[in-house]
Amino acid sequence: MASSAPHFISLIFVFLHLLPTSRAATFTFVNRCDFTVWPGILANAGNPTLGTTGFELPKDTSRSFLAPTGWSGRFWGRTSCNFDGSASGSCLTGDCGSGQVECNGAGAAPPATLAEFTLGTGGMDFYDVSLVDGYNLPMIVEGTGGSGQCASTGCSTDLNRQCPPELRVGDGDACKSACEAFGTAEYCCSGAYGSPTSCKPSVYSEMFKSACPKSYSYAYDDATSTFTCSGADYTITFCPSSPSQKSSSFPTPTIPDTSQSYGSESGIGSESGSEYGMGYSGASGTDMLGRGASLGSESGSGSGSGSGSGEAMLADGSWLAGLAMGDSAKTVSPPSIILFIVTFIVILISPFL
Repeated sequence: MASSAPHFISLIFVFLHLLPTSRAATFTFVNRCDFTVWPGILANAGNPTLGTTGFELPKDTSRSFLAPTGWSGRFWGRTSCNFDGSASGSCLTGDCGSGQVECNGAGAAPPATLAEFTLGTGGMDFYDVSLVDGYNLPMIVEGTGGSGQCASTGCSTDLNRQCPPELRVGDGDACKSACEAFGTAEYCCSGAYGSPTSCKPSVYSEMFKSACPKSYSYAYDDATSTFTCSGADYTITFCPSSPSQKSSSFPTPTIPDTSQSYGSESGIGSESGSEYGMGYSGASGTDMLGRGASLGSESGSGSGSGSGSGEAMLADGSWLAGLAMGDSAKTVSPPSIILFIVTFIVILISPFL
């Protein structure tokens, strides 16, 4: 009977391999600007917060958070913020209107550069960086440790310096989208222009696209602007003056405390790697996080609420349904359950060992 033991042991490993598991992704925010940035975080409806909805990120520091499989939402940077000792105040760009450091479920007021993610849909992560709500900060997204194309995306160009006068905010603090500036259906891809066949790039969106070739420059700019990866961690860098190859110059972030969804704040290492080029982006109003229903992009809603239809339109007219919805039901199996199962099987086979 002892000869049966290896068979039982192999069955244990097969059983454990079949247990439902998922891998949390780590988001690391890096500030290479010469000033403090206050990142905002907006989880889409039905998704958990990542422990905070807004925080202060001084220059030359980083901070990490864990997000579960199926999570979807967006990130952005707020600038020129003035908060008092009770964390009450506002920001000049990217303000979420909460009157606090925490955005508490509110999105960015345009213009704002947005990074958007949907994790683990069909085993793949979908992500982009969007200029559809306008632009306030250079931003790139880099994935590490994943499989697939996992291309870096974002916009490292300072578009505030190139912004036409009719789109400019203040003294070059941000650059509006044409929809935000003029509010017409043609620029907002709404009404009679609310489809990929009727809504075409404008001279303004083409200006953004020229500066940031992989950016979402208008609502139906999908084909060159949405990226995929599987099982990666992601670094969101503000003001990348000389971006690294796959974040190799970033310090290894402290592993986040999974009970708090927080990582620690750390300093940033020296910059290295080749020049990134011009940059990239992804739509917020009708993109992978809810294409066809305004998320505050060139539809004129402005707030970026994060709701949407959950459908992504590709250039060939096909639909990818539910990219924004994720699969929040996929959760990590509790270690106590696994331990119980293993213990039960060991007791079951012990007479044969």
